Amino acid sequence: MDKIKVALVHDWLTGRRGGEKVLEALAEIFPQAPIYTLFHFSGSQIMEIEKRKIYTSFLQKAPFLHRYYRFYLPLFPLAIELFNLQEYDLVISSSHCVAKGIIPRPGALHIAYIHSPMRYAWNQYYAYFSSQRLSLFKRFLIPPQIHYLRLWDVSSSARVDYFIANSVNVAKRIERYYRRPAEVIYPPVDTDFFVPSKTDSRDDYFLIVSALVPYKKIELAIEAFNRLNKPLLVIGQGPEEKRLKKLASSNIRFLKNLSDEELRSFYQRARGFILPGEEDFGIATVEAQACGTPVVAFGRGGSLETVLPEITGLLFEEPTVEALLETLDKFSRLPFNRTAIRQQAEKFSRSAFRNKMINFLNQVWKKGGGQV
Repeated sequence: MDKIKVALVHDWLTGRRGGEKVLEALAEIFPQAPIYTLFHFSGSQIMEIEKRKIYTSFLQKAPFLHRYYRFYLPLFPLAIELFNLQEYDLVISSSHCVAKGIIPRPGALHIAYIHSPMRYAWNQYYAYFSSQRLSLFKRFLIPPQIHYLRLWDVSSSARVDYFIANSVNVAKRIERYYRRPAEVIYPPVDTDFFVPSKTDSRDDYFLIVSALVPYKKIELAIEAFNRLNKPLLVIGQGPEEKRLKKLASSNIRFLKNLSDEELRSFYQRARGFILPGEEDFGIATVEAQACGTPVVAFGRGGSLETVLPEITGLLFEEPTVEALLETLDKFSRLPFNRTAIRQQAEKFSRSAFRNKMINFLNQVWKKGGGQV
């Protein structure tokens, strides 16, 4: 595949979360491929991505983009469709919003790696747009826009030749919304970097690493630790930050903009990692396990694929404070073996991702999906 012209497409580059880590791994596989993205906040990515040729859409020059880019959501489908990809034989989109809706040239092969079908249009609509959160004006404005996005999301799925899902959980959603099958290739976790500390000395805090958005259910953990009056550290940022800080007692701290080394240290020293909401996959959950740290997670979605109950952590069955408190009590009485926890994380290594992705690409290319 050395002579094939490849383009990578990603929704947007504003921070470094799970989707961006998948993009980094894809960029390693295709070191010459340019990246097409709706907008790029300079300095938000690792140097290997920042040095890459990055093409942005007309939204890059939109007013107040850094602060209010989510307000431009109705324009995202148009912006992604305006990219000219006619020179590429293979297009790989990394999508949780509109990236999979690009228009490849006739005869090109388009493979979409789906982190999730558009959450705010489908399974997390009410988490994002609960009537209690919306002004009267937004209650009238948002539903028709989301209706349009759903129609576009389904129709644009026909532009994809092959879907890859980041978990069995997401593959089921692709089947439900797009009526298409999907290969499952788990996202890459840097298990060479995220490793247990040499001493395995633990502090008394529990840890959350997450974007601060509604569907993550961070408030559930905050209320639980308010009651326990035990240390909880929340690392992340997002539109829910101010609201969550107001809910938190003094035993709960918020941090953001940490280096990778600082993040690793917090993983290594935490007593446990908390995942209070339903994740599509949950890269942070695996990073914690790679550091030998056990997990307490909501028992739905990606957690069912990454956490081994009573071996690498515990799952709570109901999304309630009471269920989380009960599980934390059980957690405090169980011994966990960091070697066993680490072994589970190694199943999701970057090398495993790379090998599975290359094998899949070779298989579908040989089927004649692309024309060089």
